[in-house]
Formats: sequence, C-alpha cells, structure tokens
Amino acid sequence: MSTSEARGRVRAFVTVSLDGYVTGPDDHAGQGLGVGGERLHHWVMGGPWTYDSPREPGAGMTDEDRAYFDEMLAGTSAALCGRGMYDSAGAWGGRNPFQAPLVVLTHRTADQPDPSAGFLMVDGFGEALAAARRTAGDGAVVIGGGADVIRQALAAGVVDELGLSTAPVILGAGKRLFEGFDRDVDLEIRAVHHSRYAVHVRYAVGRRTSGTD
Repeated sequence: MSTSEARGRVRAFVTVSLDGYVTGPDDHAGQGLGVGGERLHHWVMGGPWTYDSPREPGAGMTDEDRAYFDEMLAGTSAALCGRGMYDSAGAWGGRNPFQAPLVVLTHRTADQPDPSAGFLMVDGFGEALAAARRTAGDGAVVIGGGADVIRQALAAGVVDELGLSTAPVILGAGKRLFEGFDRDVDLEIRAVHHSRYAVHVRYAVGRRTSGTD
C-alpha cells in the first residue's frame, strides 16, 4: 500500500441552493451566507434562523440531517477551509469551534493567531492539505469550503468522498459552487438522506486516468 493510500480519507462537503449557489449575494463577516443564505443552513441549525436571531449549530437537528452529518464527520482528525469562510464567520469569535484542528488556506499567513486558538494559516492548497494530513495522521481530513477550496480539492484529485446537501431554495445570485470548474469527475452515489430542510447525497469520487474513456 502506498503512503498516499495509507493516509486517512479526505471528505469535502458543502450545501448548495437548487440553482447551485453556496451563498446568497453580499456575503461578509456577520453575514457569511449572504442575503437570504441562512436558508441553506436550516438543516444545520435544526430549523429557520436569521443573523438577527441565531441558533446554536446542531441544536434540534433532525434525525435524518444528523445521520448524514455524523457520517461525514466520522473519524475526522483535521479540517481545512478557505480564508473567505474564516473571515465571513468572523473567525468564530477567535477560537476554533470544531472538534478537530482547523487549517485555513490563505495568502495572508502573517496574521497567524495564537496556537491555542486552534487555527493554522497556510499558503497554497497542496501545503494546506499536507499540513492537515500531518495533523490528522491516520484520521480523516474534512474540507468544509468555501466553494473555491472545494473546487481546488476536486481539481487536484484528492477528494475521496463529496457530500452535497441541496437546500429547497432558489437564490438566483451569490457564489456558485462550480463556477469556472472544467474538470471531468466521476461520482458514485453512496448514500442519500433527506429531511424537510435538505437532500444530502454522499458521493464516492472516482479517479479518471488521462487518455481513457
């Protein structure tokens, strides 16, 4: 077994609208999902919420949503996200809220937080993934967004499993998940969960070899 095969699996997961947006327009710190984008994460929050009346993530999550969420995070030992997600979330108040160390992909590494905050700023996707894998050891690495990081991971061929949650909303504008993506990727459906708030599909990501059909 090769070194790469011996490593833990890499999973990427994200929520989109029916028309393929991961945020509504005008996403920024304090409004990370953009205008109207809160509806994308009704499943995460266990029901309707707004930035003016926030809910605790995971509180009241339906059984179906929880089953998908737990499957995607099973065995996770490190996580990776982009600087846009980090900034839009307001750096989660200055402390990593997740149960695994979080690597942040960014060109601005000079403002590295104190290690006790649980973040590691790394420049370059390959370097960031390598740092997450070193941290994870044999455990899984989860890539949680934003869209550009998901695209980079799929283009690099490092994703073993893609989780795509589709919320029952048409946003009409914002940031598209596959904007400009031009790779040919085979996906195999592994599992489907659904609730009133989202349809969750877990896909095994195939590996295509150049020159083959």
